[in-house]
Amino acid sequence: MNAKTTAHRSPSFTHSVSLVAEREITTRLRSKSFLITTGILLLLVLGGVIAGGIMSKSVSTTPVAVVSSLSSELTNIGGLEITEVENRAEAEALVSEGTVDAAVVPSAEGSTIPVTVIAESEAPSSLMQGLSVSPELVLLDPSDTSFLLSYLAAFGFGIIFFASGMTFGPMIAQSVVEEKQTRIVEILMSAVPVSALMAGKVIGNSLLAFAQIIAIAVLAIVGLSVTGQAELLALLGAPLLWFVGFFIIGFILLAALFAAVGAMVSRQEDLGTTMTPVTMLIMLPYFAIIFLHDNPVALAVMSYVPFSAPVGMPMRLFLGTAVWWEPLISLALLAITAALAILLGARIYNNSLLKVGSRVSWAQAIKG
Repeated sequence: MNAKTTAHRSPSFTHSVSLVAEREITTRLRSKSFLITTGILLLLVLGGVIAGGIMSKSVSTTPVAVVSSLSSELTNIGGLEITEVENRAEAEALVSEGTVDAAVVPSAEGSTIPVTVIAESEAPSSLMQGLSVSPELVLLDPSDTSFLLSYLAAFGFGIIFFASGMTFGPMIAQSVVEEKQTRIVEILMSAVPVSALMAGKVIGNSLLAFAQIIAIAVLAIVGLSVTGQAELLALLGAPLLWFVGFFIIGFILLAALFAAVGAMVSRQEDLGTTMTPVTMLIMLPYFAIIFLHDNPVALAVMSYVPFSAPVGMPMRLFLGTAVWWEPLISLALLAITAALAILLGARIYNNSLLKVGSRVSWAQAIKG
């Protein structure tokens, strides 16, 4: 008999990684807690989109001031509560007082555009779209950029990254500890390399997280389109795509660290203490973005810090305060940090996986 046909062949590294990743994916898909968490997250997104649609249509009329000579320009626009004034100064005063949302006045002498719209921080879209000519827009307080809208965007980006990290990260760590407790890891290591075991865990859980974030993005886009929130969709379009890219790399970074800290303990009871540093890397940026979303300097700094960049940079893109090259540099910094985290996590994982008993210290895990 040919010796080649009887010899046992170990699976290749790539095949080993795919086997472990497949095992992680099937295990998670059978978990009721994972399915329930995903369902709740999708329902929250859908509820937010529907609530936004209802709120955007809840105002029946928009109060607008117009100089008498231009009142005919507004006759065919529905949903406006018109107040006629004598001159531009009177119209501007009503906008400043908050009596009206916008004012339509004649443009300055010499302007090629006959009509000017004056508003406090943003002009009503129904008014801008309904005018027969594209008007010049004057904002009295352009720095006041919809505080509520920016807060909701910061909260939305932040809660998605926070929820995904706090759902999948501890799952990865708990899976590693469970395999150490039951000694299954020794069986797995006899079949696949240790590095393939960690890579499979990171890739399997990352694929599930990616599928979850893409489902959320698709649901948000479809929901905004169906509920007639095209203006908000246009604002969120590019930042949402960038958020997906940042999320993918940022999650891989966190997944590698959670796998590493899981290998440092042998009991589930010790896992909480070991996971705390990594958990703080998720929580602190989340709360910082929420509380400092209206601080341009703090937001600019956080958009380059790897652990807050997945939320900070999409927020700046949404607010229009980042130029085209900034997200590219931020993404490159995040990718470099993720690569370093993978190398560090692999070292800790390899040095700690077979050590049982007391918790392995960070110094021991790194030095070996």
